[in-house]
Amino acid sequence: MSIAIQSNHIGRKISRIRELKDMKQEALAQALGTSQQTVSAIENSETIDDEKLFEVAKALGVSPEAIKNFTEENMINYFNNFYDNSTANGINNPINCTFNPLDKVVELYERLVQVEKEKNEFLEKLLKEK
Repeated sequence: MSIAIQSNHIGRKISRIRELKDMKQEALAQALGTSQQTVSAIENSETIDDEKLFEVAKALGVSPEAIKNFTEENMINYFNNFYDNSTANGINNPINCTFNPLDKVVELYERLVQVEKEKNEFLEKLLKEK
């Protein structure tokens, strides 16, 4: 017989949210203006002060309350509801896209080609000057 004890380990919650956002400790450290070792220490801490929690939450793009109230069960429920709602919208209420994605790709490609042409002209000009 085992009883699971719900932990309020803030560091583990920060770590899990960071992982769900596909962010490495180094990236979080850079966003916080600190080292990866400091982020590791934060994630191993059971508690952190409110000011540091606010900074970490801002770097992760969540609220401090989201970190404090984070549970795996809540995330599973959120994603299940999100999936259920998105498939329902896709089948029953199709979402109309206001632009053609292929047009955007072509537009970006044309801009890229134009930049390359300008770069080539500039390099040719430099070569002629020599």
